[in-house]
Amino acid sequence: MSSGQEPVFPEYETETSQTSKLLKKFKETPFVPIGMAGFAVVVGYGLYKLKHRGDMKMSLHLIHMRVAAQGFVVGAITCGVLYSMVREYMVKPKE
Repeated sequence: MSSGQEPVFPEYETETSQTSKLLKKFKETPFVPIGMAGFAVVVGYGLYKLKHRGDMKMSLHLIHMRVAAQGFVVGAITCGVLYSMVREYMVKPKE
């Protein structure tokens, strides 16, 4: 691109790093990273408990861990939707 031309999409061609884009996205939707972190914690806990599950069948243990991980993610998504609805409709931003 020559220096004499203006960018076609300036918001996409700005000099920003991936980290700043990620932080901006996390500020816009804060419950997505919380859901991802919770999912990772449940999976890690499930892998840890896999060793000490006793006489529980493997399939039953995996079903419990899947339900727990999905529940955490669905809960985080629900909280995020409620947060955005409150922010958009009840606490109206200044225009």
